[in-house]
Amino acid sequence: MTMQLRKAERKQARLRIGMAGPSGSGKTYSALKLARGLTDGWDKIALIDTENKRGDLYAHLGDYNIITLEAPFTPERFIESIKACEAAGMDVIIIDSSSHEWDGSGGCLEANDRLAQTKFKGNTWAAWSETTPRHQKFIEAIIASPCHIITTMRSKTDTIQTDDKKIKKVGLKEIQREGFEYELTVSFNIDRDTHYAMVGKDNTEVFKGSDPFMIDIEHGKKIREWNESGKADLLEQKKEIIRQLKRFDLPVKTADEIAKGVMDNTGLALEEENYQAIIAKLRVMKAEQIKRPTPPQTPPPAAPVQTPQAEVNDDASAPSNPHVATAPVLTPEGIKAEAKELRAKAPKPSDAKLNLFKTLLEQKEGIGKEDSANQLGYLMFIENVELDSLSEMTLEECDRITQKLMNKKTEAKTEQPAV
Repeated sequence: MTMQLRKAERKQARLRIGMAGPSGSGKTYSALKLARGLTDGWDKIALIDTENKRGDLYAHLGDYNIITLEAPFTPERFIESIKACEAAGMDVIIIDSSSHEWDGSGGCLEANDRLAQTKFKGNTWAAWSETTPRHQKFIEAIIASPCHIITTMRSKTDTIQTDDKKIKKVGLKEIQREGFEYELTVSFNIDRDTHYAMVGKDNTEVFKGSDPFMIDIEHGKKIREWNESGKADLLEQKKEIIRQLKRFDLPVKTADEIAKGVMDNTGLALEEENYQAIIAKLRVMKAEQIKRPTPPQTPPPAAPVQTPQAEVNDDASAPSNPHVATAPVLTPEGIKAEAKELRAKAPKPSDAKLNLFKTLLEQKEGIGKEDSANQLGYLMFIENVELDSLSEMTLEECDRITQKLMNKKTEAKTEQPAV
C-alpha cells in the first residue's frame, strides 16, 4: 500500500459535547440551552431522558422533543433511542444522562457482574469480553450519528471545607467508562452551587482562556459558527441527503431516483453547491409534506392511422424496401442491458471478499451487513457503482472499494477495562 501525504484541512463535522457535574448542578438545563444554539429551532432537539422525567421541567424553554428511557439502561436501549431520534430528523440529540448506560440499573457494570456470576464462574475480567463490545457499540452509535450529540454525565461527589469554613459538595470524576472523553469535541464541568461551567477539553479553542461562565444559547452559537467555518465534507453531505430521503420512504437506489426526490421536494438540483441547502430543506420538512413518487401512467394505445393506398403509391421519393436494414435505436434501457451483460461476464469476488467488504462497510460507514438497501445506496451514490444486488459486483470493484475502506481512518477506540 502506497502512503500518501496531504495537506491538513479542517472540515465541518457533527459535534460531540460532554457535560459533567454533581446532581443539581444544572446539566439538563445547560444542555438544552447549548443545543438551541447549535440548531435553528427547539423542534429539532431531542432529549433522551433517563432522569425520571426531569427533562419535562424545562418545557417553558421551547417545544423540544423527549424520549423517556426507563430501566433497564442497557447499551442496546440507548442505541435504539438514538436511532429513533435520527429517523425523526432531529439535528441535536441530548443523552441525559449517559452515566446510566455505564452504572445504572441494567447498565454495563451490573450486566458484567451478572454475566461473571452466571457464565464465567465469578471471573469479572473474563466477562468483559462480552460486555465491552456492547458498550463499544453504544460509543460507535454516538460517533457515527449524523446528529450533534450532547451527553451529560453524573460526577462522583465529595464534600470539602471552604476557606470561610463552609461545607461544599464538589464533583470529582464523571461516571462513565475510562476514555469516554476521547470522543468529545468539547467537555464542560459544571459547579453544583454556582452552576458555572469550566472548560475541560476544547478542540475548538472557542473558550480558550475564558473564565467560568453559565452556559447559554450564545455559547452554542459560537461552537456552531466555528464548526461551519470549516470546509464542507461532501461525502458526509451525500450520506445525509440519502438519510433524509429515506426518512420519508423515498427511493434512493439509483442516482436518478435521488435527484428526482431532491428536485420534487426542495426544487434544487442535486449539485455540490446545493448540498447544504438541500439538507437544510429536507430536515425541516414534515412527513406529510413530502411528495410520494406516483407510478407512471401508461397511455392507452392509439388507434392505427389508415393511410390511403394512393398516397403511398404516389410518393416515389420514399420507396419501401423490406430488405433494407435500418439502424437500431440506442435507448437508455439498451445501454443498461448491455452494461449488465458485460458485468455478468466479469470475474466475481469470492464469498470471503464479499464478507470482508460488508464488515468494512459496517465498521467504517455504520451500514449493517444485512442492510442491502443502504449497501446499494452507498455504492451508487458514493462510488458511482449502480447495481440491482450485491452479487452483481465485479472483482475489480470489490477490491478497489475494499482497499478504499481499509485506508479510511477508524475513529472509534477499543479499550480494555482497568484491572
